[in-house]
Amino acid sequence: MTPAKHRPQLVAALAAAERGWHVIPLAPDDKRPALHAEARCLRTGPCAAGHLGWEQRATSDPERVARCWQAGPYGIGLATGPSRLVVVDLDTPKHPGDTAPPEWAEAGVTCGADVLAALCERHGQPYPSETHTVRTGRGGLHLYFTAPAGLNLRNTAGKLGWKVDTRAGGGYVVAAGSTVNGRPYTTWHDVPPAPLPDWLATLLRPAPLPPQRPVVAPLATDRHGAYLDAAVKAEVDRVTSSPDDGHNNALYLASVALGQLVAGGELPEAYVTARLAQAAAQVGQGEREAARTIRSGLSAGAKRPRTVAA
Repeated sequence: MTPAKHRPQLVAALAAAERGWHVIPLAPDDKRPALHAEARCLRTGPCAAGHLGWEQRATSDPERVARCWQAGPYGIGLATGPSRLVVVDLDTPKHPGDTAPPEWAEAGVTCGADVLAALCERHGQPYPSETHTVRTGRGGLHLYFTAPAGLNLRNTAGKLGWKVDTRAGGGYVVAAGSTVNGRPYTTWHDVPPAPLPDWLATLLRPAPLPPQRPVVAPLATDRHGAYLDAAVKAEVDRVTSSPDDGHNNALYLASVALGQLVAGGELPEAYVTARLAQAAAQVGQGEREAARTIRSGLSAGAKRPRTVAA
């Protein structure tokens, strides 16, 4: 039987799963996933065939959810990619000196919700209030939208404006029924998620790859190889130096950049894949998650082949 103190979290996790959303356990009263990292993986249970990261472990299976939350009062994380959601995170200032930059302050902006309201006004669009909304522990808002079909949206930080982030492919949010630092996340508007407005989807669409021209470098052949080595090292460094919440995005960008050189015949795909997989493992990404991200990035990079003239 589930201990009474665990039951609210279990009920909340099951409610999310019943909506078809994929959940993961979070450390109690924290935002961190309560799942082992690859370095500590024993290759047993779900990981018998290889380590699975949090996105692969996310589930909407009520039996799996029940087994997990019966074991402890975990918070509820919602994996936005598998759930086919885009969540717009409207944050609030973290301290008195955390104020809007001039371009937003002039418009009277004081928080992420104000930024979204200003964007709506600029684009002649209504504020998208009629969608599933969660109030965060610090007083911000999470607006849930269904992801548009055929558009591979990723996480963004500040792309829409100050104090406005988004979570989509490769991301997760703290769901209602959780607490972080003693502050509860609560359902603010309990309606189904609306489709992501087209104008927001356009703003969040990944920037197209810029036109690439062959790099003309009148160097000796041995220095040509040194240039390629430096290019690979730079992209590996991009991954290994990325912040904890930016590993997957950094891996994707690195894969796109090196995918251009692979498509141009400059680098072997197997070599690039192996180096990027090593970098992903170094920062604790799951093998399957990393492999999918690398394939996706290489595929995008292949659309803009790049060569280096010797």
